[in-house]
Amino acid sequence: MRALIRLVVLAMMICGSGGAMAQEAVYAVKVTTIDGESIELSRYQGKALLIVNVASQCGYTPQYAGLQKLYTEYVDKGLVVLGFPSNDFGGQEPGSEAEIKHFCSSKFGVTFPLFAKVQVLGPERHPLYQLLSKSTGGQDVGWNFEKFLVDRSGLVVARFNPSVKPGDAILTSAIEQALKTRP
Repeated sequence: MRALIRLVVLAMMICGSGGAMAQEAVYAVKVTTIDGESIELSRYQGKALLIVNVASQCGYTPQYAGLQKLYTEYVDKGLVVLGFPSNDFGGQEPGSEAEIKHFCSSKFGVTFPLFAKVQVLGPERHPLYQLLSKSTGGQDVGWNFEKFLVDRSGLVVARFNPSVKPGDAILTSAIEQALKTRP
């Protein structure tokens, strides 16, 4: 377990080397909420963020329940889970924003912020996902439910593949470390 925690801390240090440029870029990115409101991520300044590309018809879709549990457990400590639906992988998010919102709230009780569908790959990749990929070595998002952790100062500090479940120790340990940072 100690080796696992050391690995997480090392990954956070390596991925967090983006400096102030990444901090400014994360907060300056404009996104659209699932209800159609245009906002900047600066709304969440001072919070740790877990940014996840989500889909309703994916084998990982049950992770919505774990993401909601994380949000409920950590929101008062300063974590905000942000869900960005994407239809980039196998057409697994074909619904409208209204359908996605209804599915997430009725099936999984989701209360964390959800956003309008975005592209996480290709030439039309959303600026947020351009930044997230660049901040973690430039590798494209591999599948739905990939997770990016942003600390309270706005730095992308870790990235987790979809097989890492929301309750896995490697993720919760990284979240707890991110919550210790100060803006």
